[in-house]
Order: sequence, then C-alpha cells, then structure tokens
Amino acid sequence: MNADGRNSLARGHVATRLPAQDLDRARRFYSEQLGLEPVDERPGGLLYRCGGSEFVLFRSTGASPGTFTQMAWVVDDIETVVAELKRRGVVFEEVDVPGFRTRDGIAEIDGNYPSKGARGERGAWFRDSEGNMLGIGEPVV
Repeated sequence: MNADGRNSLARGHVATRLPAQDLDRARRFYSEQLGLEPVDERPGGLLYRCGGSEFVLFRSTGASPGTFTQMAWVVDDIETVVAELKRRGVVFEEVDVPGFRTRDGIAEIDGNYPSKGARGERGAWFRDSEGNMLGIGEPVV
C-alpha cells in the first residue's frame, strides 16, 4: 500500500456484524428487551444505528460462542441503563473471579485508556437471544 492507502482503514467507518440463527427472534429481542428498531433491512439482515455507530444482525447458520464481548455501548449512567434493561427482562452476567467481580450485574474495572481521560470503567454484560455477548460501559472520571 502507498502512504495514503495505509490510512484507508483509519479513515473508514467501523460497523459491527452479529450473527443470528433466527433473525425474527433476534428482531423481537432487540425491540422488546433493548428498545431498538432496525433503521433498514434487506433479506437476511437488519441494520441498527445507535449514536454515530451502526451494527447489523445477519442470518447465519453458525452460532456465536458468547464467550467474549462482541459489541458494547458506552453510556453516561450505567446503573439507570442496567435497571431499565432488567425491567425489560434482560439477564446480566454475574462474575466472581480473582480481581474481577460484578455486584448487581455491574463490575468496577481499574484503568482505562489515557486518551479517554478516565481512570476506570464500570461494565455490565448480557447475551442476546442468539448468544452474542454484549456489554455496557461507563467511563469513571
């Protein structure tokens, strides 16, 4: 790649793709539990926009392992968001391992990226109807 080509990805827009074995079931979960509606669709795919980002749920015969965070939202008030999602039926992961523990579904995480201007982060995780692990984070300033 030439000098301009090396920066092509840095100038590009990132869009997450999440697999769904049952796209209708996934649409219902994202609507009923998360309060999100697709802004566009095509055969086998649903496009969602949140803030300045977008993600796609696509029909897939493969299953997500759900063993790591595949996509996350950054919010201003994680306690309010978690409480609202729990009210809608979302089940949050509870973790208790050395150095990392959730309380009421929320973990306190030491450290953050210096460019974010935060000293830490609070995080919570849940799985969607298709087994995708999704997260919510709030920077701690």
